[in-house]
Amino acid sequence: MKALYFRNYGDSDVLEYAEIARPVPGPRQVLVKVAGAAFNPVDAGIRGGYLSQVYAITFPHTPGVDVAGTIAELGADVDGWTVGDAVVAMLPLDADGAAAEYAVAPVEVLAAAPHSVALADAAALPVAGLTAWQSLFEIAGLTAGQTVLINGASGAVGGYAIQLAKQAGAVVSATARARDAERLRGYGADRIVDYVDYGDSPVTVEGAPFDVVLNLVSTTPEQTEALLGLVVDGGFHVGTMTAGPERTERGVRTQRVFVRSDAAQLAALVSRVDAADLRIDVADRRPLGQGAAVHADSDAGRLHGKTILVPSGQ
Repeated sequence: MKALYFRNYGDSDVLEYAEIARPVPGPRQVLVKVAGAAFNPVDAGIRGGYLSQVYAITFPHTPGVDVAGTIAELGADVDGWTVGDAVVAMLPLDADGAAAEYAVAPVEVLAAAPHSVALADAAALPVAGLTAWQSLFEIAGLTAGQTVLINGASGAVGGYAIQLAKQAGAVVSATARARDAERLRGYGADRIVDYVDYGDSPVTVEGAPFDVVLNLVSTTPEQTEALLGLVVDGGFHVGTMTAGPERTERGVRTQRVFVRSDAAQLAALVSRVDAADLRIDVADRRPLGQGAAVHADSDAGRLHGKTILVPSGQ
């Protein structure tokens, strides 16, 4: 089979696209014929070695945490799934991934794929959708009537977070570039903040203070402090890149989210997609053979929106 892989950590030029042996599923695993593998920033972080202390991979390594496809083969002791089933999953970050024609997935991470979108596009759901859900509800405990500011809402996590928060009955503000404002309003954002200079203190944002601030971008300590100043006493700051110090004098809690695979949560998100309550947006679909170029574009800040890598023949 054809696959994208790297033999050592480094820039995008360490990635190779070539023929390798097709994997064989072990006990409690399935082999997935990949329809689409979504690119995530964590893929580049693992490739660059920046997460080597967290995720111990072996070389050569195939990246790609998000997968959508059909089950091609069952390992031993697999119940509840059959060959031909369409599935989505967030794969383990320390195992070979989905940037290949076939990928192995543990049965416990599988969810049935949505039937209302193209199967390849469903790969855009797991990591981003689970990150949004776990940040808002598991960590921050967002409830109806609360206010939330989503900082850096233009990406996939931001899009899902806006939709999920709005459906939960929250009042949603989002920071984003003007080019994304209409799309984010379509997700349900009540207010778009075009630009905030988080380097200045204090920061004034319409709608502040917020019960929850979800920070989806990397911020300096000074910028993080400014965001913490937008949180109500006793509120929550959740960051995907940074957490920040807890403001114990005001009871502000802060935590960095590390997304985990959760098949039950993913299945619930799929149900929302099929009920037309959650929209999957894909910015670009590119051949799997262009995977190194996608990584390079991400490293250079040229990716905007979710990109799906599609194996040939799909």
